[in-house]
Amino acid sequence: MPAALSDLLVLDLSRVLAGPYATMVLADLGARVIKIEQPGIGDETRQWGPPFAANGLSAYFIAVNRNKQSVAINLKHPTGQAIVRALGQRADVLIENFLPGTMARMGLGYDDLRVLNPGLIYCSITGYGQYGPDADRPGYDTVIQAEGGLMSITGEPNGPPLKTGVAVADITTGLYAATSILAALHYRTLTGEGQYIDLALFDVQLSWLANVASAYLVSGKPPQRYGNGHATIVPYQPFAAADGYIMIAVGNDRQFERFCTVLNHPEWAGDERFATNPARVAHRDVLVPLIAAVIVREPVAIWIERLRAVDVPCGPVNDIPTALHSRQAQARAMVQQVAGVPMVGPAAKLSATPATIRTAPPALGADTDAVLRELGYAPDQLAAWRADGVIE
Repeated sequence: MPAALSDLLVLDLSRVLAGPYATMVLADLGARVIKIEQPGIGDETRQWGPPFAANGLSAYFIAVNRNKQSVAINLKHPTGQAIVRALGQRADVLIENFLPGTMARMGLGYDDLRVLNPGLIYCSITGYGQYGPDADRPGYDTVIQAEGGLMSITGEPNGPPLKTGVAVADITTGLYAATSILAALHYRTLTGEGQYIDLALFDVQLSWLANVASAYLVSGKPPQRYGNGHATIVPYQPFAAADGYIMIAVGNDRQFERFCTVLNHPEWAGDERFATNPARVAHRDVLVPLIAAVIVREPVAIWIERLRAVDVPCGPVNDIPTALHSRQAQARAMVQQVAGVPMVGPAAKLSATPATIRTAPPALGADTDAVLRELGYAPDQLAAWRADGVIE
């Protein structure tokens, strides 16, 4: 089957997570992605381990760099900059995550490249955007989680603020980047014009505070930490069972009635303190301990069987190995192996143009010669540049 983005050339000058995640999404959908890396070092996540796979690549690098080609070019060298300009002249998309102004100082900014390629979609990912008082600060996911409010609502009510277990500011910025690029490409089909995309981790973090931010803007009350509970729905949290934890998500009053019946306490559904969701939220300190005292008596599997039988949303609190090796993950091909390297599979399931893993993440500079020969550079020229440290 044809890939949805098989006609696109993406030039990836980003490192670490947000940018590489965006380009991986595009690559999974068929785009050709050329990853530009520093000779001798490459993307710093190549060294972020252990663990390392049998081929020497770190698990971190593997996570977001499949389906790409690696070209090692020294961007500090004028010749290296000229090579990237030549690639940029052919590219449909360029993604970079240097500090504001860095690319322009190398003659590789949007204003430099759009003269050569008016249809270029140029996406810059930074911590705080291209303007504003913090624009010159580097962006780090955990700092963004702190400054963007996420840590203030994560953790137990009386405990310290906590970060999430995954770098969610980076990941969501990568998804915003991929979405924005696709929108810009659609605009280009209508007008023939490229455009510049300015993405900030801080902006993205604020944007996906979603209902929590909205609740503050509507009420004026700062959101609180609720641990594993929910600010506006009760019961909506994990409970300790006899042999583990079960997540229970009672989303409406009808579900609560059925839930109470399963717990052999139908009277709770008629109690004015618990009969409606607002009442349950107001009296969570009373209701949650009552539920916990019942759930702990039986194992997880028993509760799941009983609750699912009456359509009350619930599920076991799995560890990562259990989640990745579950029957559902297997059925959805969510773990795949290419060239002996295991990876989490693409999440998007397109019927006509499915996302695919075609190649494992590349070794540093594995495709330098092949890509530069496509630009017309002769082997002796490449050898001379390699000797001068321009390429690897």
